[in-house]
Amino acid sequence: MGAARLLRAALWGLLLPLVNASRGIVHAIQIDNPQLTKDYCIYYNSEWTSLPSALKNVTYTRLEILTPKLLCSPSDATRETVKDKAIVVSRGNCTFVEKAEIAQKLGAKMLLIASKTGIDTPYGNKTANITIPIALVRNEDIINLKEDLGNNVNVTLYSPPPPIFDFSMVVIFLIAVVSVALGGYWSGMAELESLKRSSNDGSSSNSSDSEENVVLTPMTAVFFVAICCIMLVLMYYFYKYLVYVVITVFCLASASSLFNCLHAIVRKIPYGQCRFPCWDSSLEVRLVFLALICMTTSVVWAVFRNDDSWVWILQDILGIAFCVNFIKTLKLPNFKSCVILLGLLLVYDVFFVFITPYLTKSGESIMVEVATGPKDSSEMLPVVIRVPRMAFSAVRLCSRPFSLLGYGDIALPGLLVAYCHRFDVQTSSSSVYFISSTIAYAIGMLVTFAGLVLMNMAQPALLYLVPCTLIMSTLVALYRKEMKKFWNGNSYQVMDPMDFTANEENSTRASEQRERQ
Repeated sequence: MGAARLLRAALWGLLLPLVNASRGIVHAIQIDNPQLTKDYCIYYNSEWTSLPSALKNVTYTRLEILTPKLLCSPSDATRETVKDKAIVVSRGNCTFVEKAEIAQKLGAKMLLIASKTGIDTPYGNKTANITIPIALVRNEDIINLKEDLGNNVNVTLYSPPPPIFDFSMVVIFLIAVVSVALGGYWSGMAELESLKRSSNDGSSSNSSDSEENVVLTPMTAVFFVAICCIMLVLMYYFYKYLVYVVITVFCLASASSLFNCLHAIVRKIPYGQCRFPCWDSSLEVRLVFLALICMTTSVVWAVFRNDDSWVWILQDILGIAFCVNFIKTLKLPNFKSCVILLGLLLVYDVFFVFITPYLTKSGESIMVEVATGPKDSSEMLPVVIRVPRMAFSAVRLCSRPFSLLGYGDIALPGLLVAYCHRFDVQTSSSSVYFISSTIAYAIGMLVTFAGLVLMNMAQPALLYLVPCTLIMSTLVALYRKEMKKFWNGNSYQVMDPMDFTANEENSTRASEQRERQ
């Protein structure tokens, strides 16, 4: 009961800032050409101002841009300039209420305050005699409005309700499920090839595949989660320095991952296998061009990474390749390792999303703060799949133009799916574990989206994905009466160093006893 109460308190604490922050839209129309319109984000105080929810039966007001004037004194504007108009002034030097009192006395119908340092909800001790709408708008939006529409402009304010569902969620869902399925399938097929090679060569499958894969034992799983915690905390306190380190690492890792994914396809094509005759007879020309393409893609993303209009496509391509290659390359040797790793990551995700707001001075979640980047930073970590929101809303204009899903929410549960497929290959179980775990991942994603819609806030996806995938895999193993084998792994299981030492000692004792006999 205490844990449930703490979780509800954490959810409510995270939800409060969303309730207080009222977002809206300033809709601008050029008077000379009514077909030319622009929409910009505003923040307003719902206790001060009530805005219509749609552009129906609204009243338009002539816009007068007075920036860089502050309107902290009646001498900053004349009644002839301001009367019956929507005026824009700069933020600073006096309170929002003081600006509104002066604007209303001069006859203004609306007050927009242009901010150069970000926008938030207007605050202060508003008196009952102030009746005009008050809203904050970005200063760069006012500059853009003047450049695109000129000075002859009418404006109105409204606040459409946020859409319950956005089609970008469907795209995110497909990307996540397909990436997990591809990574798991590739891992299983690599295991099958390894078994064939070992049967032909008479050697262990581990030795033939050890150079291409990394095995994550229970002890290294704990170490992996500890490293994740340390890195997240360091990113929170030293974001402006470490963000460029992460960007550099992502460029290298994503280019390498893209090459590995495409190489797995290219090598199946029986054409273009010419090699360098003089330089290196073992190097194929097509692989050199493939490497150049992958590196170019990564470099182009790095150069244009802050252009939101199109570069998200490159980031998603690189991110998908990174996740698929990660799932194929990193092996969990048994279900025990899967439970330890995903269980710890579930605790990690919930703690840094729900609990850390009580530990930080700003009251912000460390996970959300790092994933979205600090407000004073123009750089974002390349750790998410991004898809532009397709439903028009104030949320899209103001703060979240993209639907996001972290790479970890794809790659980490994908390790369990990959283990299930390798277990299918080892036991010849007709992909039943692989298919069921993939379906469980899809169900977990749907539950995540349901929580996102119902709570109207960012969700730690592992909170839903981990139970769904672990429970489904457990039920399948119990139904097939293979739980012991599934828990301990099969012939490809790698021993911990302590286990290996113990086995050596036992074999030594056995040989000594045989000699005595």
